[in-house]
Amino acid sequence: MSSSLILRRRSLLLGAAAATLAMPHLARAQSPLRVGDQRGNARAVMEAAGVLKGLEGRIAWSEFPAAAPLVEALNADAIDTGLVGDAPFTFGAAAGVPIKAIAATRENRDGLAILVPKDSPVQSLQDLKGKRIATGRGSIGHQLVLAALENAKLPLDAVQVVFLLPADAKAAYSSGAVDAWSTWEPYVAQEELTNGARRVANGVGITPGLGFQAARNDAIASRRPELADFVRRLAAARNWANANPAGYARTWSALMNIPEPVAELWFRRAQTRVVPIDESVVTDEQKNIDLYTRARLVRTAVKAADLLDPSFAEAIQAGNKTG
Repeated sequence: MSSSLILRRRSLLLGAAAATLAMPHLARAQSPLRVGDQRGNARAVMEAAGVLKGLEGRIAWSEFPAAAPLVEALNADAIDTGLVGDAPFTFGAAAGVPIKAIAATRENRDGLAILVPKDSPVQSLQDLKGKRIATGRGSIGHQLVLAALENAKLPLDAVQVVFLLPADAKAAYSSGAVDAWSTWEPYVAQEELTNGARRVANGVGITPGLGFQAARNDAIASRRPELADFVRRLAAARNWANANPAGYARTWSALMNIPEPVAELWFRRAQTRVVPIDESVVTDEQKNIDLYTRARLVRTAVKAADLLDPSFAEAIQAGNKTG
C-alpha cells in the first residue's frame, strides 16, 4: 500500500474519531436548556411577562420545593442552571458544587423576617434567647438568624435553630412546636395578612438582599448563548413585574392559589430586579461568606470573586433596557 494511501486512511480515521467525540457536545447543544426553578419563581414571572414566547421546546423546566435540592440537582448534572438565594448558593459553591453565578438578583429585605404569632409574648430578638426558631438549613432564613444574632451582639447559640423545609416549618410554627419562624416571601406576607404575625427582626440593613442565577461550569462553557438569552429575558420579566405589581399579583395568585393581597404586598415591597455581577455584588457576597465563616458553616477559604462570573453583564443590561 502506498504511503499516500496510508496517510489518507489515517486522516479519514482521525476525522471520524473527532466527529464521534464531538457528537455528545453537539447533542447537548441541541437539547433544551435544563432550568431549575422553585414554584412561583422564575417561570411564573417570565410567563406572566410574556418573555418566553419563541422558546417553546427550548427550555426543560424542573421544579424544586426549596433551593437546597435545586443546588443538589446542579451538582448531579440534572439541570444546567437555576435561581437560588445567596445562602444556598454560597454553601453549595463552597462545598465544591461546580457552579458559578452568572447573574444576581437584588430585592428589598422587608420580607425576609423572623416571625412570631400575634399573641406571642416575644417582642424582640432578645426575647427569643433560649427559644426555638424554625428555618431551612442553608437558606436565607438561616442567614437572617445568623446576621440578626450578630447585629444584636448575641452569641450564635443564644437560640435553638430547628432546620425544616418550608411546609414543615410552617406546620411547626402554626402548632406552637417552635417559638418563631425565620422565613421569606410569600410566607411572611401570608402570615402577616392572614394570621396577624409580627416581625421581630427583618433583613433590612443586615442582609444584602442577593439571589443568584447559578449555572454549571460546563453549561457556561457549552451553552453560553442560551444562558445569556435566558438571563436577558429574566431581567426583562422582573422589570415588567415591578412596573405592574397589581397585574402580576392577579396572575401569580391564581397560579399559586394564594390570596392576591399577599402577592401584591410581597411584590410591592420586594421590587426584585436582575443585576449584573459587579463589584458591589462581589463585595456583598464576600460579606456573606465571611458571616458563614465566623459561624463555622464554611470551613474553607473562599473568595467571592472565584464564585461569580461577570461576563453575562451585557445580556442582563439589554434585558433591563427592554423590560
